[in-house]
Amino acid sequence: MIKAILIDDEPLARSIIKEYLQGFPEIEVMDECNNGFEGVKAIQQHQPELLFLDVQMPKINGFEMLELLEYTPAVIFTTAFDEYAIKAFETHAIDYLLKPFSKERFSKAVQKWLSGRTQSTSTAQVQNLNDTNFNHADEQHRIVVKNGSNIKIIPVQEVNYIEAYDDYVKIFTKDAHHLKKKTMNYFEKVLSASDFLRVHRSYIVQLSQITRIEPFEKNNHIALLKSGAKIPLSRNGYLKLKEVLGI
Repeated sequence: MIKAILIDDEPLARSIIKEYLQGFPEIEVMDECNNGFEGVKAIQQHQPELLFLDVQMPKINGFEMLELLEYTPAVIFTTAFDEYAIKAFETHAIDYLLKPFSKERFSKAVQKWLSGRTQSTSTAQVQNLNDTNFNHADEQHRIVVKNGSNIKIIPVQEVNYIEAYDDYVKIFTKDAHHLKKKTMNYFEKVLSASDFLRVHRSYIVQLSQITRIEPFEKNNHIALLKSGAKIPLSRNGYLKLKEVLGI
C-alpha cells in the first residue's frame, strides 16, 4: 500500500482529490491537513511516499512547509495559482495541477509518478529547496524555522544578522538564534536590499542594527551591532557598507 497525505486548506479540494484517488486503490490517504503546520506533523507521523500539496495556505505556504522537512516525499502540487509552476518544477515536483483540474489530468500526474518512482527523488527535492529562490512575497517578510517539534515564524525586522554555518545558516534575533537549511545566496536574494546587506562571505546584517564601524587588525574592519555582536567585514563588504551608509 502506498501512503499519501493531502495538504490543502480547502475541504472541497481535498474531497475532489479523494474522489479521484478511488481510481488508484493502491494509494491510501493517511491524513488530511488544513495547513502546513498540520502537514509537517502528519508527515513525521506517517512517513508518506506521496503528497498532494497546495501552495497558498494559512500560516505557512507549501514551499515553506517543505523546507521544514527532514524527509521529503514525492510532491504533486495542487493550486489555483500558476505563477509558482516553474519554481515547483525546480524542486523536482512530480507535477503541478492548476485548479480546477480534471480527473484525467489528475490521473495522468499520479500515473506519471507510479511509472517513475525512485528513491533519489526526495533527496533531490530537499537540496533544490535549499538553493532555490522562490521569490514568494511572504518569504521577503518572514523566515520560518523549526526547532524540534516547534515551528516559529520570525518577522525579518527581528533578524539582527545571519551567519553561514556549514550546510545551514544561523539566524540571530535579539534573544536567540535558529538554524535553517538554506544558503547565504538565498537570503541575499530574498531579503530587502534596503534593509539587509551581505558584508562578508559568511555574514548578512540588518543595516538598522549597526551602531558603528571600527578598524580591526591591519586594514580590516568590524561592524558593531546594537546587540553587542561584532561582525567582520570583508574588504568589498566594507566598501559596500560605506556606500550604503553614505560615509
